[in-house]
Amino acid sequence: MHQRQLGPFTVSALGLGCMNLSHAYGTPPPPEDGERLLQAAIDQGVTLFDTAAMYGFGTNEALVGRALKAHRRNITLCSKGVLGGVKGEDGITRRVIDGRPESILRSCEESLRRLQTDVIDLYYLHRWDKKVPIEESMGAVSRLVEQGKVRTVGLSEVSAATLRRAHAVHPVTALQTEYSLWTRNPEIAGLAACRELGVTFVAFSPVARGFLCDALHDVSALAEKDIRRGMPRFEPANYAANLKLLPGYKALAQEAGCTPAQLALAWLMHKGPDIIPIPGTSQLAHLRENLDAADLRLSPGLVERLEAHINEHTVTGNRYSAQARAEVDTEELGA
Repeated sequence: MHQRQLGPFTVSALGLGCMNLSHAYGTPPPPEDGERLLQAAIDQGVTLFDTAAMYGFGTNEALVGRALKAHRRNITLCSKGVLGGVKGEDGITRRVIDGRPESILRSCEESLRRLQTDVIDLYYLHRWDKKVPIEESMGAVSRLVEQGKVRTVGLSEVSAATLRRAHAVHPVTALQTEYSLWTRNPEIAGLAACRELGVTFVAFSPVARGFLCDALHDVSALAEKDIRRGMPRFEPANYAANLKLLPGYKALAQEAGCTPAQLALAWLMHKGPDIIPIPGTSQLAHLRENLDAADLRLSPGLVERLEAHINEHTVTGNRYSAQARAEVDTEELGA
């Protein structure tokens, strides 16, 4: 496996996003299947693993901790706080964003217990809680670094301006944001700010939540609780328009001698050595397919045609609903 630099860590050029082993895309696999996939990732050279308190309201961290405990010294373990769940009087756990310093400190302690480790290598603020100055939230994370509970600090879904404010309080190692051929928001300002500050960019949803895998053709087949049901790009009319992009995209993948998913990942890796995609999967075959993308080389001409075919002007629908857009701080295309 090729390597890339993530702050002080040398990691596999492709990481593993662990979310869908417990959360988000319909019914997750049984825990034993999730553990099997995590072990397979280790066996195939993955050393970067990304989870969060929010994923399955803690169950994903517990799964990752259980499966990777024996390999802890050989991996870079990343998790996220601030975004999580609180159980109400009715017994229902609801999503909350809480960036108060005391909440961040408590959330990190809970993550450490679930992950069965005494330190998290890279701890992100999953969202900026806009009710709390980013300087206060970063101050709390810097205390976690001082206490030896966190090695480095990251941010997720924030703007270039917020990244700079946070970095002034404590050095930021990584910015994690959605980035793929059909989500180009980081190109507005985020990537440039990362390069200015020496921050690594970690790209989640690099295969466009399955769209660029050529695996989803009928959105009516999505499970009731699949988060894509609430995303404008997956609304039936918008998705029908987006599907028209697939034939040309698959032709480019064929020309490159790879699968559609591999082309999406290879494109991201060609955007710079400071970008690390973290595709997620629950399928062993897809894991191997994704990792093989690290060996692909794309010609400049093919990259140019690829970017002209799928971009912010050719994709229909926003990546998030209005409510979800209000929760993030990233720059908006066309704003």
